[in-house]
Amino acid sequence: MAEEKETKQQEVKPVAEEKKFTEAKAKLLNYGVTPRKVRLVIDLVRGKDLDTAYAILDNTQKLCAKDIKKLIKSAEANAVNNYHMDRDSLYIAEITANDAMRLKRILPRARGSASGLIKRWSHVYVTLRAKEAK
Repeated sequence: MAEEKETKQQEVKPVAEEKKFTEAKAKLLNYGVTPRKVRLVIDLVRGKDLDTAYAILDNTQKLCAKDIKKLIKSAEANAVNNYHMDRDSLYIAEITANDAMRLKRILPRARGSASGLIKRWSHVYVTLRAKEAK
């Protein structure tokens, strides 16, 4: 019986040995900041390497810069740990902020009336790629 179990179990190769990966992704869904405010920050780091992007985000005074840095670190961890990519060759290839759900609220107005208020949220997606060796 024990010999049958050993023969049934086969060695599982890591994913990186079978195929060479060149990009890693991460996403931040339903982030409670409007896409317009997030785009101000992500436009600063698009196309930069990781160390430069982290330095820019550390010195940006927008509140969402901390969360964008955390998202990029998550994508970096995916690339290094899951796909065995070289950290020094990674750069931010794509980073986007799109509309997410909208919260509809009521804003009280004069004489007992009310008007609508829409609180916008965003989805942020980041893709890291490895630079090609020349």
